[in-house]
Amino acid sequence: MLIPIINQSRHPLPEYQTAHAAGMDVRANLAEPITLKPLQRALIPTGLFLEIPVGYEVQVRPRSGLAYKHGIGIVNSPGTIDADYRGELKVLLVNLSDQDFVVQDGERIAQLVVARHETAVWQPVDTLSETQRGTGGYGSTGQS
Repeated sequence: MLIPIINQSRHPLPEYQTAHAAGMDVRANLAEPITLKPLQRALIPTGLFLEIPVGYEVQVRPRSGLAYKHGIGIVNSPGTIDADYRGELKVLLVNLSDQDFVVQDGERIAQLVVARHETAVWQPVDTLSETQRGTGGYGSTGQS
């Protein structure tokens, strides 16, 4: 699949790190480092602009290494970039650790996953089909 992209950063395009990876690493594009204090969040620019095909989205997901080693996540994970968005791709990082974290220019900050999606149309009805679970909600399928 070809996706038109404008790269206004000084860094390589997002790329897969292994042959069977689902996500492509994307890098911060910063004039100077940004320090995230504990529980602070910041919108980190990438310098990338995408033209995603209709019927697809790009999901922005955390990098497991940053999450495990430093407590860095994405507030609205996974974030969705819609096919009609033409602005700069930015990543909303959050520091969930108890220590400052410095985001450096060129650092891999998130992964991008290209995903097909459907466009739903709601069909109003008076009843829904029966299932074994029924109306059981949070925790209803677990054992205590």
